[in-house]
Amino acid sequence: MLLLISPDSVEEALDCAKAAEYLDIVDVKKPDEGSLGANYPWVIREIREAVPADKPVSATVGDVPYKPGTVAQAALGAAVSGATYIKVGLYGCTTPEQAIDVMRGVVRAVKDYRPDAFVVASGYADAHRIGCVNPLALPDIALRSGSDAAMLDTAIKDGTRLFDHVPPDVCAEFVRLAHEAGLLAALAGSVKEGDLGELTRIGTDIVGVRGAVCEGGDRTTGRIQPRQVAAFRAEMDRHAREYAAAVAAS
Repeated sequence: MLLLISPDSVEEALDCAKAAEYLDIVDVKKPDEGSLGANYPWVIREIREAVPADKPVSATVGDVPYKPGTVAQAALGAAVSGATYIKVGLYGCTTPEQAIDVMRGVVRAVKDYRPDAFVVASGYADAHRIGCVNPLALPDIALRSGSDAAMLDTAIKDGTRLFDHVPPDVCAEFVRLAHEAGLLAALAGSVKEGDLGELTRIGTDIVGVRGAVCEGGDRTTGRIQPRQVAAFRAEMDRHAREYAAAVAAS
């Protein structure tokens, strides 16, 4: 399981750099603009320069409307700014067809510029609260659009969490559908250390966190702490070892 950490500034990215050995992907977002709020191109560029070259940089394009051309341009801007993982929050897409339309534009725009870029179709565990596409539709949307991964996050940051809206057995189905489609499965949404056992068991490929590694556990006002990144990674590794041992024993 890969660990994706989301700094919201160059200063926080430098804190991530101090903990680079414990994380796999640095994800640039702007939390005050939404769950998958997009940050400025120059911030993406500066964060790319601040973190070790061997750590891929991911960038969110935003909680986007159903405007395929607009979103395609934004995604290309993220790629030009230095991101190799491009995440699109399909907030304004109410049907799978709309979501596929948006993601096809993103895939073409990004991969025409950089064929090795990694495109992530992101939906929301609490989709029922905002009227966007069903979480379990995301793997098929990602497959049919040519994306590389399907992701779930939470849209409304009000203290509720991933498993509050999509229980572990439904998340397991999401992961299974993604893997059957040849995609990676990413899960986020106020994930805590206590969730790592379930996330490991269901075969999650990428876990995204922010609040869990911020001072005070606050994703908005807290700052990422290198020691908390290290502690979170230690828990990830412990669960991976225990799960591997259990599988071997069975």
